[in-house]
Amino acid sequence: MSRPRVAFLGPAGTFTDEALRASAPDEVEALPRPTVHETVMAVQTGEADLAVVPIENSLEGGVAATLDALAGEAERVRIAGEVVHPVSHCLVAAQRLELSAVERVVSHPQATAQCAAFLRERLPRAERVDVGSTAEAVRQVLGAGRPWAALASRLAAELYGAEVLAEGVEDHPHNHTRFVWLRLEGSRSPFPGRSADKTSIVFWGAGDASPGWLVGVLGELAERGVNLTRIESRPRRGRLGHYMFFCDLEGGQEEVAVSEALEALARHVEVVRVLGSYPGVSVP
Repeated sequence: MSRPRVAFLGPAGTFTDEALRASAPDEVEALPRPTVHETVMAVQTGEADLAVVPIENSLEGGVAATLDALAGEAERVRIAGEVVHPVSHCLVAAQRLELSAVERVVSHPQATAQCAAFLRERLPRAERVDVGSTAEAVRQVLGAGRPWAALASRLAAELYGAEVLAEGVEDHPHNHTRFVWLRLEGSRSPFPGRSADKTSIVFWGAGDASPGWLVGVLGELAERGVNLTRIESRPRRGRLGHYMFFCDLEGGQEEVAVSEALEALARHVEVVRVLGSYPGVSVP
């Protein structure tokens, strides 16, 4: 049997790559993609059987690119599982140099935000430049021929032969990112034998400008004893004041309380979409 093709935010050495390696149930064919959007869409288009993408960070919250793709173009893609992975950033460069000599710090914007205090205090004069991934940042720094540095994983530093200037430069020692496995709707789960005990949904309008609208929507969950563990809003990319709401619920979609709550919730909104019902993990 051929190995499943798994897209991930690449190149090799990203934290997504680490999460994939840590949680893959079997041997896979890893397919690096340059952006989160392209990683998600690889499943939608059939280029990949599965994908792993970040969806939430303990310091910076939801990953907008993942949420927007799942609520938008990737309408046939579903969450199949999750993994919570510790994230510890290193400052790496092509060679050993003093921090005061660093002219530019390159990284993914999430990594830069997670290390904001370190950058302010230790590298206040260094230019910050965003790229598609932390591993790509290392590759750019190594090829620059300048005193640049990247925020990336120790794995990336080892894979590409970079020098680690500083370790653990994230703002909080308990920095974790939640990654999700994605599959095409109706396809085989990568985690057979594990029952769904978590459901993720997104919903929006109509009536979202009415007083108490959101309370009424969420009340359908409370009335049936369905615990809401996360809610986050994202703009609908139209007029100001209109949002999509992403929620995580305890319980699988097939459970009576959850299915009845979703049916009742749908009567309040324009669109409700189940992004996935899957086996969850405990959060550290």
